[in-house]
Amino acid sequence: MVAERGPLVIVGANLTGGAAATTLRAEGFDGDIVLIGAEPHPPYERPPLSKEYLRGEATAESTLLHPEAWYEENGVQLRLSTRAIRIDPSEGIVELQGDERVRYEKVLVATGGRNRRLSVPGHDLEGIHELRTSEDADRIKAEAVSGRKAVVVGAGFIGSEVAASLRRMRVEVDVVEIFEVPLLRVVGREVGRVYEAIHRDQGVRFHFDQVVERFEGTGRVESVVTSRGTRIDCDLVVVGVGIQPNTEVVSGTQVDVDNGIVIDEFCRTGVPGIYAAGDVANHYHPVFECRLRVEHWDNALKQGAAAARSMMGRGAPFDDPHWFWSDQYEHNLQYMGYATEWDELVIRGSIERRSFAGFYLKDGVVKAAVGVNRGKDVRRARELIRSRVPVDPAALRDEDVDPRSLTGGRR
Repeated sequence: MVAERGPLVIVGANLTGGAAATTLRAEGFDGDIVLIGAEPHPPYERPPLSKEYLRGEATAESTLLHPEAWYEENGVQLRLSTRAIRIDPSEGIVELQGDERVRYEKVLVATGGRNRRLSVPGHDLEGIHELRTSEDADRIKAEAVSGRKAVVVGAGFIGSEVAASLRRMRVEVDVVEIFEVPLLRVVGREVGRVYEAIHRDQGVRFHFDQVVERFEGTGRVESVVTSRGTRIDCDLVVVGVGIQPNTEVVSGTQVDVDNGIVIDEFCRTGVPGIYAAGDVANHYHPVFECRLRVEHWDNALKQGAAAARSMMGRGAPFDDPHWFWSDQYEHNLQYMGYATEWDELVIRGSIERRSFAGFYLKDGVVKAAVGVNRGKDVRRARELIRSRVPVDPAALRDEDVDPRSLTGGRR
């Protein structure tokens, strides 16, 4: 007698989980699929939350990966407003809040992350917001009235995009940032200064090399005080200081956790039958030969799909060089690759005209590319980054040289 096959369970009904379920069905998996999510919504895209959705230019329905009916039509059991508490690999079950247990044959952990909080005096005052869910965006949108004053804490991508959206909504904006320029950790000082100038042109006031010391107000936030003693009066605050991966479901198991759930290039953990993908996954990258945890939309889609194929036994090494974008005002930034240090930033185009591509070189090899209003050059650098071949900086600067021609025939 053949034992009944258990379902494939996906913990996390977000973009990663939705992409995994979509891929399973699209590529012929005909078994049961259970998609479990703590939010009340089916999988949706988060990038609009800091941009079009926040500004009221997009509806909640337009952000959905699929209409809710798609899941029933494709035999995906969608469990919303349901929190998974623990995975028990010895029993092959996922324990849910309320003592329900769901059996699995294989399970994908796509639990994403939660916003880091500022545990400073006054952090619990009304009017202090974070941005992770559509409900968060709704709360900010309701307070972002023309003429009001907002403080944005953090000038990474979320903070910078929120600042840009608030300015377009005619809200006054001050930004408190621990580093010396916006976006420093990803794009470096030179490109970061470009974005500082872009925001200043739009009236944003920056407070660099500072952190929030406390929030002040009677019941509701009225001012922010920084580590330099600067007091900034405000009507609302948006805090964007990064996320913390949600790894609690594998606590007490043999799954390795280190800045997320540790997986190999096939999205597998060290425990048979348990996979991970998306914001929560610390994956080995065969191109960059190191571990990465990536928090962007493109990775959520692609790694969710890659994990699904691995669960079906069709996996290939996930070697995507990682691409993301950010729209702020009329300017589009695109980035591909991974570079934490570089010997040279080679510029093609004009920084002064805010139309350029930058290539981050380490030992003559392009590790990453950034483009400001030059997305085509960034996308054409994909195979060059994958190839890891040394290149002539002069060729990168030359507008007439296609980056795709510099791979030396290697992929």
